[in-house]
Amino acid sequence: MSDAHAARRERLREYCSASGADAALVTRAANIRYLTGCPPCGAALLVTRERTLLALPDDLPPDDTGEHLIAEDVTQLPVAGELDAALALAEAAGRLRVQDLAVEEHDLTVARHRSIAALAEGVRLADLDHAVERLRVVKDEHEIADLRIAAEIADQALGELLESILVGRTERHLAMELERRMIDHGADKAAFPVSVGTGSHSGLEHHQPTDRRVEEGDFLTVVLGAQYRGYGVSTARTFVIGAAPAPWQVELHRLVFRAQRAGREALSPGVEQHVPDDAARSILQAAGHTEHSVHPLGHGIGLEIREAPRLGPADMGKLDSRVPVTVGPGVHLPGRGGVRIEDTLVVRPLEEGGPELLTITTKELLAL
Repeated sequence: MSDAHAARRERLREYCSASGADAALVTRAANIRYLTGCPPCGAALLVTRERTLLALPDDLPPDDTGEHLIAEDVTQLPVAGELDAALALAEAAGRLRVQDLAVEEHDLTVARHRSIAALAEGVRLADLDHAVERLRVVKDEHEIADLRIAAEIADQALGELLESILVGRTERHLAMELERRMIDHGADKAAFPVSVGTGSHSGLEHHQPTDRRVEEGDFLTVVLGAQYRGYGVSTARTFVIGAAPAPWQVELHRLVFRAQRAGREALSPGVEQHVPDDAARSILQAAGHTEHSVHPLGHGIGLEIREAPRLGPADMGKLDSRVPVTVGPGVHLPGRGGVRIEDTLVVRPLEEGGPELLTITTKELLAL
């Protein structure tokens, strides 16, 4: 991976040169990890034309896992734990006679930006303007391999839960169990707080689990994702508890399944970002279902759970190959419940088999 990180830093140098900057000061944790492999820990990164400096708090515990080895061409600069690593690198930029320094203004507070400007003596500051985030959009095969493992972990945890007795257990307890199972199977952690909604809570987006207990005949919606080596996925499935599903449950599940399939099938390099959303949304709207707020169909995913691109009705950019995205339409009927189905996929051209599905737990309406 050190070669991959070095190649990413070189692309950042090329961007800086093209924009007139001598160096870049990177402070956003996900961006530092992307460029060095260093996990989030209060670090900051200075990339000049000749060298790379990684400022690290000196009170970090030793890494005995071997998973976060820093390349030899990256100079590590220990910083006292109570100090700001970015400010230490601002001083270093002045000593290295950097003239134009690009900083991540979207990640800095006003006070922190002022402090950097004061310490980087004789240095002009410019905005790095989400340059690293744009580099991160298209994933290399190392990143996609980590995403595949994260998806396998999430699928395995969900599959085991579905084999257990669910009636009488609370949403909160089921969410905690899923997080534990993912960690047991090798996840760094849950990629985001697991959501479990049953009965009238099912199908809700961003539902926070409660003490409501699972009952016979309920819809049960589970939204989860594992993080592996920093890379996370997201998946959602809806099932019915106990006896055979009621006709309205079958109909609603079939509708959301059709919409989700249409969104998945619309993924292709060169397609405008709104097209998958249009494909899914048109099916739901034709059946008379529109959510109160206009949620986008999906979004990019990787080192952060929400990355570019966004798959919404107003998004006009075009998709690239090797971009992982989520596709997750849903319908919620107030007071009754609803259905949400989501997958993580990698955009690929037809000659490579089309979109690569990472989350493979069945989308059938199982009676558990």
